[in-house]
Amino acid sequence: MACPDPAECLAASEVIDCDHWRIAGLAQELRADDAGATARRCFEWVRDSIEHCLDFQRDEVPVSASETLRAGTGFCYAKSHLLVALWRANGLPAALGYQRLTLDGPRPPYCVHGFAAVWLDGFGWYRCDARGNSKPGIHCEFTPGHEHLAYPVEHPGECTYPGLWVEPPAELLAALRALPAASTFRQYPIDLVPQGLTLSTEL
Repeated sequence: MACPDPAECLAASEVIDCDHWRIAGLAQELRADDAGATARRCFEWVRDSIEHCLDFQRDEVPVSASETLRAGTGFCYAKSHLLVALWRANGLPAALGYQRLTLDGPRPPYCVHGFAAVWLDGFGWYRCDARGNSKPGIHCEFTPGHEHLAYPVEHPGECTYPGLWVEPPAELLAALRALPAASTFRQYPIDLVPQGLTLSTEL
């Protein structure tokens, strides 16, 4: 897969606020001698240092990258926002991807799951999942050339949406901001089809 213009995947925004001073400072701390090592260090830091709110019974629902860094927790979406921001702050083109998965087991309800992608010379777009290995059965690593997404697509109604998004879907942001607490997610799982949005690439 290829992004038609990687420069589109470098900009700061309200949610991917890679120009925030806390994000910029952490990005500098994680910077390595080459792009691949920098990308890996950012991935591993977000995966291991930001607690997935459901795994750790945290009720905060941060949305932007800087909110997620400050809270130290978040859903997969928020962790992806932070990871993409750290990559962009280090000059690495980065984008977002999504899956539709069952919430628990082979039957509905469904929810959308978020992951991230980084552009690396020699590999192109590499999709990876920093939701955290704190849930049994999940083992995500940063291995360009071989994907380790947290969840396989295996049940009816599940899919990995084609393409990568430069910014998170507005519908997803609205749903996140409407959640009163992370613990209410199982009552009100976020299930959406990100239609009508500009894709940075078709997979």
